[in-house]
Amino acid sequence: MGYEHACYGWQGSRIMNTHDCDLLVVGLGPVGAVLAALAQAHGLSVVAIDKSPTHFQLPRAAVFDHEIMRIFQTLGVAERIEPLCRVPENYKFITASGETLLEFPVAAVGPYGWAETYALHQPAVEQVLRTRLDELGVRTELGVTFLDLSQDEEGVTATLADEDGIRGIRSKYLVGCDGSWSPVREALGISLDDYEFDEPWLVLDTIVDEPGDLPIVCHQICDPERPVTYMAMSGKRFRWEFMLKPGETPDEMLSDRRIAQLLDPWDCSERITLERKAVYRFHGLVADRWRAGRVLIAGDAAHQMPPFAGQGMCSGIRDAANLAWKLAAVMRGEAQAELLDSYQAEREPHVRAIIATAIAMGKVVCMLDKGAADGRNAEMLARKAAGAQDVSIAYPDLVGGFLTQSKGAGSLFPQPISADGTRFDTLLGHGPALITRSFESDVPDGMPQLALDTPKLAPFAPAISAWLDGMEAQAVLVRADRHVFGTGETGQLMRAWAGEARAFVA
Repeated sequence: MGYEHACYGWQGSRIMNTHDCDLLVVGLGPVGAVLAALAQAHGLSVVAIDKSPTHFQLPRAAVFDHEIMRIFQTLGVAERIEPLCRVPENYKFITASGETLLEFPVAAVGPYGWAETYALHQPAVEQVLRTRLDELGVRTELGVTFLDLSQDEEGVTATLADEDGIRGIRSKYLVGCDGSWSPVREALGISLDDYEFDEPWLVLDTIVDEPGDLPIVCHQICDPERPVTYMAMSGKRFRWEFMLKPGETPDEMLSDRRIAQLLDPWDCSERITLERKAVYRFHGLVADRWRAGRVLIAGDAAHQMPPFAGQGMCSGIRDAANLAWKLAAVMRGEAQAELLDSYQAEREPHVRAIIATAIAMGKVVCMLDKGAADGRNAEMLARKAAGAQDVSIAYPDLVGGFLTQSKGAGSLFPQPISADGTRFDTLLGHGPALITRSFESDVPDGMPQLALDTPKLAPFAPAISAWLDGMEAQAVLVRADRHVFGTGETGQLMRAWAGEARAFVA
């Protein structure tokens, strides 16, 4: 299925309505941009607004992973984004003296078809996404502020303000991707569950024209005198993050004199152009509700986490991938609106597992008591020497609308690469797909079937056959967001898809 055809949804008909749009996306950071692009690709008419007249010009997110690059691939922009990034060799937690406590390797090609980790320059990536929105026909309105909303059985009316005054816009659904201080969340009166992890850090984003002997690494420096994060970003960009100690104030830490003192051990202050300086509070928060009728929230509006696992932006983009196809199914009349409740049911446990991991990492880093830090170092170094240090990070599979008794259900389907460099997802559209060992004629119309015994699947057949062997299955049904609905016999999968996964079908 070609991309232009896929833009009309996997059933091939563009959705018409009498509203101003099917979907209004409030907030055009990476999460909002990805959601808007995916929704438009599924055949929805989308309006996306942002209060800023331009995309945010300063760096924020530091890294993203191979699952996110795969989503960028789905949008047709991975090849544009890849040159803007750098693949780090590893991610280390080290002592003040440079001993390695933890080392997380980064595979050059992970199971989802891309490198496991990318360091990015967020403004450049956002520009690519904005350009793609224009190409897809998403109506973007910048310099527009969301004020309030009301909703009824047929849609949502949002009150907006711009340079011409106050106006309304009518949509079938609205999603707030409007950040940690989300006005959409506030308008809904949604509260936050606080993990009570709250640590202030100074974040410095810099350009160093002559990096010299600056290490091209990604390190968490677990120094009780001053915990530090250091990252070589893409190109000539470097990031330092310094934890504030008790009694230090943001104003003090943001002064030029204090920043120069903090950078002095790196012997580079005279070569640095400072792009951004800010004090952030690293904390864990999850919204109690992610949906209220026809209004939903995603990204930082729904959850916030410490940066130590590098999963903040990633989690928001996963929200967008999970939500876009469900909104399209509801608005195509293929599912009842209750399907949208599975969004939070599936995503929240995944997000909470990541927050728990990030906080655990943060507690390793943010230790200011020297005696406690010495004990931490001794224990972790001993475990590392004994080969008992587990550096794998396995986030849970999704739970909920899956054929849960089948192996692999809820996991992310792998993306093998052929010998000529073609990635498997190029054969998939934007909807679900049934992958079978051999062609089966009784698959219902409207469900794309990819048979491993056909010529176009030959380059991928060995890898996928081996995966099916591990699942002890003849076929796999993959959802639009590339998660495995279930594995087993074709008839079993199709009956389950028509029943369990589509329990809300109209």
